[in-house]
Amino acid sequence: MQISSLNTRDRLIVTAMQLFWEKGYGSTSVADVLQAAKVNSGSLYHFFPGKQDLLLAVLGAYRDGIGKMLLAPAWEGVDDPIGRIFALLARYRNSIVQTDCVYGCPIGSLALEMHEPDPPVREALADNFNVWVDAVEQCLRAAATRLHKRRDHRELAEFVLTTMEGGVMQARTHRDVAYFDRAVRQLRLYFEHLERDAARASASMSRSASAGTASRGMPRKRRAGVK
Repeated sequence: MQISSLNTRDRLIVTAMQLFWEKGYGSTSVADVLQAAKVNSGSLYHFFPGKQDLLLAVLGAYRDGIGKMLLAPAWEGVDDPIGRIFALLARYRNSIVQTDCVYGCPIGSLALEMHEPDPPVREALADNFNVWVDAVEQCLRAAATRLHKRRDHRELAEFVLTTMEGGVMQARTHRDVAYFDRAVRQLRLYFEHLERDAARASASMSRSASAGTASRGMPRKRRAGVK
């Protein structure tokens, strides 16, 4: 959809999204947003009393749009729940490569830039991370039979987020996607370890159950002297 076809409020939000990602929140002025959106100041202040209010609207749009903007394209044609996690990470890799390693996660970049954000902004940033983690946690729960039953799915989902954010940041800093690739490779190896561990545990339990069943079915020996 073309920005020009949006209503004024949405045009301001989408324009601010792009500018905050390209230039950073601090380096983007209200005038920059007005010029890029082709909107006058009266219209902006009608919807957003201040720049921070516009930022909150941007963060709300990211949070509410995660399914349509990020998850649906990444997971198209991918049914395996663990495969979906790595398909999501692959989408970030594509963004890194397509921008010659300039790409930075919009939420992660804003979180790093906002040294001591006001509580509403901090909460909005946390909400975005939580929604992302929620989506990955759902994948992990769907694959629960392949992972150790004592595994904390929430913690593991947060670890996936940490891997993504750290990999993106290093790739951008070094201008080399290999840093992202190595982080994801280690994550994949860890998942393979978890799956092997769960499979061994399941096999061990099955053998124990079979042995128990067999022992119960064997006739007991009569003690000497007992008729």
